[in-house]
Amino acid sequence: MDLEKVKSPEGNSYEKYQSAGGIINKTDYANALAQAKDKKSIDSNSLAQVQVMARRAGIVLQDRGTEIDPRVALYAVLQADTNFLNSTPKERYLRDRDQFLFMEVLRMLGDTESLERFLKAHPHIFPEGK
Repeated sequence: MDLEKVKSPEGNSYEKYQSAGGIINKTDYANALAQAKDKKSIDSNSLAQVQVMARRAGIVLQDRGTEIDPRVALYAVLQADTNFLNSTPKERYLRDRDQFLFMEVLRMLGDTESLERFLKAHPHIFPEGK
């Protein structure tokens, strides 16, 4: 995954996110991306959760010294955002919350290759590939 593409607004758009099945409203989408871009540190629990999910799906997270992989940063933002969790349909995430959040992260960042791998790795959670 090209981190520079993910960091630039041209690489992502709300319309692309929605067409990929995303359910977050436009304001929350923009706010979460902005917060993730400015994230300087990640708590160890969020990092460990993303690492386990990524490894299982064959997704390689970027380790670039002090720079945080955008997928990890955005996951931590969404995980901590109770407004986001309250505004999403609960049946979509209650059972498998962490996987649901990571799926939204991949959609938001336009990382279609990783999203495809993730969905294939979890057919019991996402049987329709959604």
